Order: sequence, then C-alpha cells, then structure tokens
Amino acid sequence: MSSWSILSVSYMEHIGAHLSDKSPRKRDRATERGELMRYFLKEVNRARVRDGLPPMSMARMGKTLELISTDNLYYVKSVCDDQVKRGGEFSKKFWWEVKLKFKNSTKKAQ
Repeated sequence: MSSWSILSVSYMEHIGAHLSDKSPRKRDRATERGELMRYFLKEVNRARVRDGLPPMSMARMGKTLELISTDNLYYVKSVCDDQVKRGGEFSKKFWWEVKLKFKNSTKKAQ
C-alpha cells in the first residue's frame, strides 16, 4: 500500500438543523401602510371582479398610492367606509379621493 490511506468522510448535517426553531426565519414586514393597501386592494378588487375587470395587483396598488401619505390614506379609508354606510360604492369614492390626493401631493412636490 502507498502512503495515502483511504479517508472516510462522514455526513455533515446542514447548519439549519442546529439552529433553534425559536429564531425568526423571516422578518415580520407588516406595516400600517401595507395593511391599508391590502384593505384597499380587497375592496377595489371586489368591484373590479363584479364589473368584469381583472383584479388589481398589490404592486399596482402600491404604485397608485406611493405619493399619498399614510395619514391621508387613513382619511381616504374613513371617507370610503362612510360612503359605503350611506349606500354608495367604495371603489367609486376611492378613485375620486385618490385622484384628489394625488393632485394635491404633486402640487406640494413642485
């Protein structure tokens, strides 16, 4: 035999097997703004599906609301909810308010 001996390599477990299950795997990224966006998305998509339009994506909703502050989103939510209580349509009031808030936010930015 030569001076090289045969080495046996033992199986190593993945490092994840040794980490405790208590450590957070994913960071909780829930925010107030995200919750509002999900709420608006659910309500707007309800009307869009009823009207035969494709549902709006979360990314599109984010792009639509990006220039509107979180405080103003709470205002939009309360106005839209009030409109529904009065027998109106959520989606119609939502788009009206978003259009107004978008115009106001772009004027301030200039």
